[in-house]
Amino acid sequence: MTKKRSKDQYIFQVQEENELLLFLLQKLDQGRNRTKSMLARGQVLVSDQVETQFNRKLVPGVTVTILKHAAPNNKNKGIAILYEDDDMIVINKDAGLLSIASSKEKQQTAYHQLMEHVKMQHPKNRVFIVHRLDRDTSGVMVFAKTEKVKRSLQDHWKQVVQKRTYVAVVEGHITKQQQTLVSWLKETKTHKMYASAKDNGGQKAITHIKKLDANKKYTLLELELDTGRKNQIRVQMEQMNTPVVGDKKYGAATNLIGRLALHANVLAFKHPITNKTLEFKVEVPNAFYELVKG
Repeated sequence: MTKKRSKDQYIFQVQEENELLLFLLQKLDQGRNRTKSMLARGQVLVSDQVETQFNRKLVPGVTVTILKHAAPNNKNKGIAILYEDDDMIVINKDAGLLSIASSKEKQQTAYHQLMEHVKMQHPKNRVFIVHRLDRDTSGVMVFAKTEKVKRSLQDHWKQVVQKRTYVAVVEGHITKQQQTLVSWLKETKTHKMYASAKDNGGQKAITHIKKLDANKKYTLLELELDTGRKNQIRVQMEQMNTPVVGDKKYGAATNLIGRLALHANVLAFKHPITNKTLEFKVEVPNAFYELVKG
């Protein structure tokens, strides 16, 4: 039996009749439950077609492909699954999609879609919120699949996260190539955050800023978070009088691309169970670069 390996998949060629689950158990060094989970997630292809039935009959000559990540699910709207295992799901969330339900929207959320996704694998499966992205912010998000993993990630977030960067376009021309913002954030009764350069008893917020590009009207920034406060980047950009493009709530006057120009593009962290470092990077929307041309 031949086996080929690439970065994202294994390919096996079947030499004799067999059932799919038995075939996978023979070839993969892992347990029965984990193998069934891979089938349910759409990580197994037979002759280049996703196969979820564990008792599928295999005949000599067909190929069985094991994907590192689940095959894309076209039912999901506004999310793309970047990684999934028995402990967590990592997604790329589109701008405009809520992370979790609000008083006005219950169904069209990343949380609801992922809950439906895992329940298709088993009715008792669940997902748990680890952190959030604002509705109009796009990029990398992590959801836990067990309460234990959720608590582990949240309780040790500062220790496990090795890199968390955003890219934003802000109004105005920033001259400094690099700087670090330190602020204290508080929330008003109307749920708007505000920042103070001095300790006012609020939550301390630290953001490292790197200038990537600029023109006379806009500046493209990379922002690395030391802390993860509510609306942290948006509030600190307003504090600098360079609000994020499209952020009317925090002082923006323009919205040429029809969305908040804020994108969570890199997240690297230690897996709470395996202790392996996982890093995810998603491309910055082209519209951000268009704003700073010329």
